[in-house]
Formats: sequence, structure tokens, C-alpha cells
Amino acid sequence: MPRGLEINLRLKAGLANESFVAEALGNLAAYRLGQQRAERLEWQVLRVEGSGGHHYRLVVRHPERALDLGIRHELHRLLEMLSKEDVASLRTQFRDAERSGLKPVPLRHVHESVDLWHDNFWNWIG
Repeated sequence: MPRGLEINLRLKAGLANESFVAEALGNLAAYRLGQQRAERLEWQVLRVEGSGGHHYRLVVRHPERALDLGIRHELHRLLEMLSKEDVASLRTQFRDAERSGLKPVPLRHVHESVDLWHDNFWNWIG
């Protein structure tokens, strides 16, 4: 299975409806990217729980091949455009995309533990 790419979604602290916002941003960006490229993409929107709180991540892959280098830039551009929208506008765009074929993936909760063996602390020990 070809590996995809991961992009962290940084949301404003204290944002109301943050789970919906993350789900909408991830689904809309991945769906629009697939439409623009005329390719079938697969994606997941993750709420990553860790020892220091949580953050969101979008994981995108092509089911049959590795993704090309330009896809990260395109996805960042789409996320940047979508991040300027307010929650009401995101909700409207999300519903419109569903009507035009988006099959949204639900937000998935995962736990991520810190790998202390790959911590920079070990680089300082001579």
C-alpha cells in the first residue's frame, strides 16, 4: 500500500465546534484536491490524543500509487483558503460538497504516545 502524506491541522485555541471544523477542513480539502487532480484519493481526519492535549491531522493517500511531490503544496493551498472561512461558511460548503458527491469520512480518534528514543535528548549525550 503506497504511503500517503500527513498534514497537521492547527486550529485556534478555544474554537467552538473544533471537531466539526477539523472534520470539514480535512474532508473538503481532500475532496477538492481529488476533484482538481481528477484522481480518486483516500483520506482520514484524525483527532490525535497525546500526553499534552490533542491536535488534528489529515492523512491523504492514493489507493494505487505513491503521491507526487506537488500534492503537499496543493493541499496546503486548499487548507489555507478554507481556513479563512467562518464556521457557517464551512458548514454550507460541506453540505454543498456532499450534494455534489463528497462522501465524508468521520473524525477518527487515535492515541499517540511520545517515542522518547527518538527525542533530541539522546543527541546531546556523547
